[in-house]
Amino acid sequence: MQNVKEILQNMTLEEKAAQLVQIPYAHVGREKAIEWAKRGAGSFLHVFGDDARELQKIAVESAAHIPLLFGIDAVHGHCLNRKATVFPTQLSMACSFNPLLVKRMAEAAAKEISADGLHQTFSPVLCLGRDIRWGRVDETFGEDSYLAGELGAAAVQGYQGEDNAADTSVIACAKHYIGYGEATGARDSYDTPITYRKVKDTFLPPFEKAVKAGLASIMTAYGSIDGTPCTSDKKLLKEILKEQLGFDGFVVTDWENVGHLIREQRVAANEKEASRLAIESGNDMMMSAPEFYEAIIELVRGGEVEEKLLDDAVERILNVKMRFGLFANSFKQADEKFLGCEEHLRLNKEIARESTVLLKNNGVLPLNGRKKILVVGPSADDIRCNYGDWTYFSHPLPNYDTKPERPYITFLEGVKELAKEYDCAAEYVKGAEINEAIAGGIATAAKAAEKADVILFACGDNIELAAEGRDRADMRLPEAQRELFGALCKAGKPIVTALICTKPLCAPEIDEGSAAVLTNFNGGMFGGLALAEVIFGAINPCGKLPVSFPYHVGQQPCYYNQLPGWHCRNYVDMPETPLYGFGHGLSYTKFAYSNLAFDEKTLTLRVKVKNTGVRAGKETVQVYFRDLVSSVLTPVKRLIAFRKVQLRAGESRELEFAFTRADFSFVNAREERVTEPGEFEIMVGGSSADGDLIKLNFIIED
Repeated sequence: MQNVKEILQNMTLEEKAAQLVQIPYAHVGREKAIEWAKRGAGSFLHVFGDDARELQKIAVESAAHIPLLFGIDAVHGHCLNRKATVFPTQLSMACSFNPLLVKRMAEAAAKEISADGLHQTFSPVLCLGRDIRWGRVDETFGEDSYLAGELGAAAVQGYQGEDNAADTSVIACAKHYIGYGEATGARDSYDTPITYRKVKDTFLPPFEKAVKAGLASIMTAYGSIDGTPCTSDKKLLKEILKEQLGFDGFVVTDWENVGHLIREQRVAANEKEASRLAIESGNDMMMSAPEFYEAIIELVRGGEVEEKLLDDAVERILNVKMRFGLFANSFKQADEKFLGCEEHLRLNKEIARESTVLLKNNGVLPLNGRKKILVVGPSADDIRCNYGDWTYFSHPLPNYDTKPERPYITFLEGVKELAKEYDCAAEYVKGAEINEAIAGGIATAAKAAEKADVILFACGDNIELAAEGRDRADMRLPEAQRELFGALCKAGKPIVTALICTKPLCAPEIDEGSAAVLTNFNGGMFGGLALAEVIFGAINPCGKLPVSFPYHVGQQPCYYNQLPGWHCRNYVDMPETPLYGFGHGLSYTKFAYSNLAFDEKTLTLRVKVKNTGVRAGKETVQVYFRDLVSSVLTPVKRLIAFRKVQLRAGESRELEFAFTRADFSFVNAREERVTEPGEFEIMVGGSSADGDLIKLNFIIED
C-alpha cells in the first residue's frame, strides 16, 4: 500500500481541490453526488447504507483510488437513525460528572454509527454554556471549562477507540472552535467580543485536552472573535491550534462557513476571495461548499494561492483516512446488531439515573406508598421533551408526522410503573401544552388536584423554544405552564416538580411553590423513568448541575467562576448568587467533609468524606482553587478536580488529589500560561457554593 506522501505526489490539482470538499448528499441529490465521487470529493455527510456504498465504490475505483469519508451529526448517540439508541443530551450527561460513563456512551455511539458504514461524528461539543439564552446550551457539557475538557476528552477516547482502524471506531470532531456560545446577547453565530487571552484562558483548555486525547478533527465555529470570523482567523487555526497545541488532525468548517464569509459576515466579496481566506487561514475541509472547488483551482492556477497550502490540507485529511483504516478497508462497517441493542439500552438507563439531579427537597421525597398521585403537565407524556435536539424527528425542524420508535419510557409511564410497585394510584391530567393553554385544561387539573395526596408536575420547554437557531430572550417557564402551576398551588397539596427542559429556565416560582424539584434536562429514552425512580426512592439521586439556574434572565451571566471587582456585588432587586448553582445536587443521604490538608511541597490534597446518613449514596467531591493575588483578574473560584465516590451509610473515605504547578495557572496579559508564586486558597465540597466548601490557604514558592 502507498503511503500518504506517495499518494499526494501523484495527485492532480483537481484531485487535491476535490479532497478538500465535504458534500451534503441530501442537498445535492444522487446524480450530483455521483459526479462528486467521480471527481474525487474528500467527504460526504448525511448519506447512509446503499447510497454510501455506491459512492464509495465509485471513489475507490477512480484514478486516485482515495476512499471517501462519511460524516454524520451523531451528537448524543446516532440519533438521526430511528433504530439507534437516543442517549441523554450532553448537558444531561454532564450532570453525571462521570467521564467513564461519557466514554462508554461514545463507544456505544461509535458502534451504532459505524453499523451504518459511517466514519465521522460531529461530536463532542466543547463550547461552554455560560448564557442560557443561547439556543445550543443543551449541546454543551455546561458552563465550566475543566468539566467540559474532562468529559470531552473521555468522549474522544470513546469514539475513536484504542485501535482507530477498528470497524467500531469513528473519527471524533470537536466543535465549535471557538467561543461560539459567548456571542453578544447569546445570539447564535454572532460576534464574540473577547480577547485572545480570554480565548486561551477559558475556551481553549477543553480543545487542548481533546487534542491530547488524540482528536482527529475539529470544526470551526460560525461566529467571529472580536470581528474576525473563526473561519478566516489564521491565529486561531494555524498559530494556536496547529502550531501551539500541535493538532495533527484536520480542520473542517461548519455548514457553509466559506459562503458565510460573503453572505453573512461580509469580509469577502466573492467565492474566490472567501476560498482564499479559508485555505490560507488553516481550514482543511470545506463543509457544504462545492463552489470552493472551482474557486481554489482558479486561484492556484492564477498564482494567487500556493499549491503547497492544498498539499498541507490534503495530507492532513489523507493521514486521518489512513489512520482510521479507510485505505485498507474502504467499506469498513460494524455489525448492524449494535443498533439499539440491549447492552446500549442498559447503559442508557445507567446514564439517565446518574444524571438526575435533585434540586430541592423539603422531606416529601422519596414518596411513601399508598398515596393518590396526580401527574400534571405537558412534558409528562411527550418523549420529544426527553429527547431534545438532533434526533430523527427533531432536526433540523420538528417533524410531528414522524412517530418516535420504542423502546422508550416517558415520565408518566415511569410514574405508573413505579406506582404499582409502591402501592400508589396515579392519575394523569395534561393541563396545558408547552407553550399554549388547553380549553378547560387548567380547571380540570385544579379540580383533580383537590383529590390528590401529592402532585407531580412535569414542565419545561421543547425544541421549538431551544435549539440551533432558536435563541431565546425570555427564559421563564412559558405562560400557560406558569398559570397551570399557580392553579395547582391553590390546592394546598405538596407539589414535586420535574423540570424536563433543554437547559436551565428562570423559574423561582417553581422553587418557591414546590416541595421538591428535580431535573435531568433532556434525559433521552429513559430520562422519564429515572426521574420517577428518584421520586419513589428506587434510586438515590447523585447528579450535580453542570450549569447554573439564574433567578431571572437579567441575571445572566451567572456562572460560578466570576471575576472579582463587582461594586457592591449585588443587583438591587435580586441576589448575586443563582437559584441553583454549579455543582449543586442533593441526595437522600448526607455527606460531611473534614481533615482537609494540603502538602505545599508535593502539591497533594487530602480530605475525608463521610456518609453521615442512613442510606448508601454517591457523592461528587469537587475541588476548587483561587489565586489570591494575580497579575490579571482571575476567577473567585475555579474547578480543578472532581471525583465520584460511593459510600455506604456511616462509611468514610480519605481521598487524595495530586496536582502540578500548571494546575494553578492562568493566561497572563502576554497570552502566556503561567503559575505565579504566592498565596492560594483551596476549597473542597459538594457544590460550588461557599457554604458547601471547606477551605484552607497554601503557598506556591517561586
